[in-house]
Amino acid sequence: MELGIGMFGDLAFDPNTGKPQDAQVKLKEILEEIKLADEVGLDVFGMGEHHRPDYAVSSPEIVLAAAASITKNIKLMSTVTVLSSAEPVKVYQDFSTIDLISGGRAEIGVGRGSFIESFPLFGYDLKDYDRLFEEKLDLLLNINNNEVVNWSGKLRAPLENQSVYPRATRNGQLPIWIAVGGTPESILRAARLGLPLILAIIGGMPEQFEHLVMFYKAEYLKSGHDPAKMQVGIHSHTFVSETEAVADQYFKNYSGQMNRIGASRGWPPYSKAQYDAGRSPKGALFIGEPAQVTDKILAMHEMFGITRFIGHMDVGAPDHALMMKSIELFGTKVAPEVRKALGK
Repeated sequence: MELGIGMFGDLAFDPNTGKPQDAQVKLKEILEEIKLADEVGLDVFGMGEHHRPDYAVSSPEIVLAAAASITKNIKLMSTVTVLSSAEPVKVYQDFSTIDLISGGRAEIGVGRGSFIESFPLFGYDLKDYDRLFEEKLDLLLNINNNEVVNWSGKLRAPLENQSVYPRATRNGQLPIWIAVGGTPESILRAARLGLPLILAIIGGMPEQFEHLVMFYKAEYLKSGHDPAKMQVGIHSHTFVSETEAVADQYFKNYSGQMNRIGASRGWPPYSKAQYDAGRSPKGALFIGEPAQVTDKILAMHEMFGITRFIGHMDVGAPDHALMMKSIELFGTKVAPEVRKALGK
């Protein structure tokens, strides 16, 4: 099982002025954190895309390209590229360029997006939400498999004998993951296409998602795909500290971001009881001491048979020093124990 770190580039807010942290400072910190994740031997780093004032990263591919030049081994992927409002030709070109810079370490995670800010920003109609993703995924896969592209759809001009460059390593093919939040239709699409699945589990209890993973595996096999190539990942909120007080105080950061998001979605205020329940052995928050996080990841492996776990670590913009310590502990304490338990 591969182990990695994910981020969205959350910005801290000054409690006195209400102004967000300088994005330039945040981006510098993110690159230092990715470099450390590589140095402590983690397998993958994922960067998300958002177009809101509380996030520093709207172009994960730019951050990943910068990271490619300062890392040696870690895989670099988007978690996720909002493909519905992106141009598939440019997505492939950007990530194939990262792939060449990094020596074959680029991957793409694509999703429909749980935030909708990118649709009006780039001139797309939300009524086409589902069709946009379906068509653009079809085009991206066509580009990934063919140097010369012939494609047509209903929402974009056709491509006739168009060559797309540069080509990635591995015969021009990039790993493309389908990222989902629990929609059965999205899971079915990934299974039928034989694409790896990454499931965001950020609330409730992971066992509530077990039937979705089983559904994916059954449909994947029913569609005739090689079981040896099946990949299933989980992306969950994670924070590691050797000090219980730090994990307990992280509630302030975590609830602050949950409430900022919830304000636009009609959610009730996020409570300490919810936080504590999420941190319990059956909860979806991987927040605590190294042994606690290790045990929960191993439980996910046993429950789902996952091949990748990405710990989303920057919810609510924890202090940079605490983030660096969390990444260090994840790489030096959690990852070795998980690998040892799995015989890796």
